[in-house]
Amino acid sequence: MDLSTILGVIAAFGLMLAAILHGSPLTIFFNIPALMIVLGGTTGVAFIHFPFNDLLEAFKVAQKAVFHRETSIKDYITQIMGYANKARKEGILGLQGELDSIEDDFLARSVQMAIDGQEPNTLGSMLNTEIDYIRQRHLKGANIFISIGTYAPAMGMVGTLIGLVQMLQNLNDPSKIGPAMAVALLTTFYGAVIANVICLPIAGKLKNRSESEILVKTLIIEGMQSILSGENPRIIEQKLHAYISPKLRATTFDH
Repeated sequence: MDLSTILGVIAAFGLMLAAILHGSPLTIFFNIPALMIVLGGTTGVAFIHFPFNDLLEAFKVAQKAVFHRETSIKDYITQIMGYANKARKEGILGLQGELDSIEDDFLARSVQMAIDGQEPNTLGSMLNTEIDYIRQRHLKGANIFISIGTYAPAMGMVGTLIGLVQMLQNLNDPSKIGPAMAVALLTTFYGAVIANVICLPIAGKLKNRSESEILVKTLIIEGMQSILSGENPRIIEQKLHAYISPKLRATTFDH
């Protein structure tokens, strides 16, 4: 889990919990009928909207997006420049010995394709197709969480209406007004928390991680195509530096 996610969870849930405990016991915010309406209703509507496999895939993608440890793009540039210098001296087959040490699957595949003799344009076309699939998969996952974040407050409103109807029907019995009012208010609370503290932030995280991942993979393609084309490593480095801000650019060559 990255630092921003940890801080976000602590800030969102920790401070809400502290505020609740400061004024009342936590138990009054736990209401089974309200949870059944919001969680059950939101889950049911999500199953109506999306195929079961898409929902499972969305949660897998979300887990990867939240717990994934991102590698610095500068490290990728340094790694690719090492391959460029080695290929310049030993030929593209000299990269064969580097395969076992490559942790990134996409980079490993691109190096293997280069060793296998793929043309630069063919390599780029095949890997860009994979990037398109990754973009679509992440976008689908983000859209699912956005939809769930839309349904949860709506189900909270449904619960509020149910609670108000129950309250109005029992105005002559004060003992039943409190539980009905609790359902009315807590369903709105649960829906707002699910939407604004869980689903929508996860959707935003997915989109940000997708953009970062695609940027790195595009850089890998650019670098491997340049290596296959036999370009000078200094030219390759200048191309790759276009993917990062000027203050982060550091040459791997001695001046």
